[in-house]
Amino acid sequence: MSTTVLFVDDEPDLEALVRQKFRRQIREGTVTFMFARDGIEALQTVELHPQIDLIVSDINMPRMDGLSLLQKLQEAEDKKSTIIVSAYGDMSNIRTAMNRGAFDFLTKPIDFADLETTIAKTFRHVETLRDARRRQAEAERAHASLSRYFSPEIAKRLAAAHEAGADGMGVQWRDVATIFTDITGFTSLVETASPEMLGELLNAYVGGMTEVIFAHDGTVAKVIGDAIQVLFNAPGEQPDYAARAIACALDLDTWAEQFRERWSAKGIAFGTTRIGVHAGPALVGNFGGQRFFDYTAYGDTINTAARLESVNKHFGTRICVSAAAADATSAFQGRPVGDLVLRGRREPLRAYEPLRPEVFSAPLTDRYREAFAKLEAGDTTAMAAFAALVGTNADDPLAGFHLKRLLNGGKGVRMELG
Repeated sequence: MSTTVLFVDDEPDLEALVRQKFRRQIREGTVTFMFARDGIEALQTVELHPQIDLIVSDINMPRMDGLSLLQKLQEAEDKKSTIIVSAYGDMSNIRTAMNRGAFDFLTKPIDFADLETTIAKTFRHVETLRDARRRQAEAERAHASLSRYFSPEIAKRLAAAHEAGADGMGVQWRDVATIFTDITGFTSLVETASPEMLGELLNAYVGGMTEVIFAHDGTVAKVIGDAIQVLFNAPGEQPDYAARAIACALDLDTWAEQFRERWSAKGIAFGTTRIGVHAGPALVGNFGGQRFFDYTAYGDTINTAARLESVNKHFGTRICVSAAAADATSAFQGRPVGDLVLRGRREPLRAYEPLRPEVFSAPLTDRYREAFAKLEAGDTTAMAAFAALVGTNADDPLAGFHLKRLLNGGKGVRMELG
C-alpha cells in the first residue's frame, strides 16, 4: 500500500532533495509525496486530498507557521498524524508541538535515513488507527442493523459478538415462540388515506409496537406493511420464551387498542390488531447472505402462528394462543377457544384466549369455562349455558360465536377453519 506524505516547508530546494533521496520508493509506488510552502497552503492541500496519510511540517514559515498548522489539524475531524521539524535543541518549540498532538519530531538538518524510519513508524501508527476506526465503524453498522430487529441490550451483545467474529446468526433449528400481528381493514385504509397520513400512521404504529416488543426482549423478524412477526428464544437463550411471548401479546393488544382509539378520535378508522401466538421448532438465522441481513424464521411453527392470527376474525377475539405456547408457561391464564383444524393441518390444535389476571379471576370467566366444558362433553345444556352468558354479557364475542354455532347445529369443540 502506498503512503501519501505532505511536506510543508518554505525552503525552495526541499522538494527536489526529497524526490532525489526517495526516488526508489517513489518509483516502486510505496510512497507518494506532496508539497506545500506554508500552513495555509497545507490546509488547502489536505482539503483537496483527504487521502494524505501523514504530514511533515517545518515550524518557521510565512503566513501560518507549523505550530499553528498543527493546532488546526488537531481541530479537524480527520486528524492527520504530524511530524514536526525544528532546529536542533529548540526544546521549547518541540514541547509545544508534542503538547499540541504531534506524533514525532525531527531536527534540522534533516537526516533522511532517520526521516525514512520515522515515516515508516508513523505510517504503522496510522494503519493501527485506521484499523481501529474500521472495526469501530463495522461495529456501529452492525449495531445499527441489529437495533432494527433486537432490543437495545440484545443488539449490544450481538454487536460485541459480531466484532469478535462469532455473531451466532447462523441458520439453525431452535425452539421458539412466535407472534404474528395484523390489522383488520388495512387494505381499505391504504386505498383511501393520503400518502402523508398513511406514512405518519404506519410509522407511529410500527414504532410503538416495536417498543413494546423490545420491552419484552423480543426479536422483530419481519415487518411487512402492517404485519409484524416476532420471535422469542432467538437469537439468545430465553428459558421463559413462551411466557414472554404471551405477556408481550397482551401488552401489544393493550397498546394497539389505545392507538386505535386515539386515531379514531381524530376521525381515522384504524382497524383492530389481531394477534396469533405459537411455540415450537423453527429454522432460524440470517437468510440474507453476506450482503443483506435478514434474520428471520421458517417452518410450520411460524405458519401456525400466522393462521392463529387469522382465525381471530371468526371468534371476534384479538389474541389466539396455541396450547403449545400456553402449556409451556408455568401459570397460563386464559380461556379455551376450541380445537381448531387449521388450513394445511390434519390434526386439531387447542387454542386459547389469554386474559389479564383481573379478567381471568372474574365470575364471567368461570361461567364461560363451565359452558365450554359442557360443549366439549356433548352436554345438551351447553346451549343454555352460552345463552345465559350472552344474555349477561352481550359484549363477549367468543361466547356469542359458540351460541350461534350451537343454534346452527354445531356440536363439540372441534372446528375446521382457514
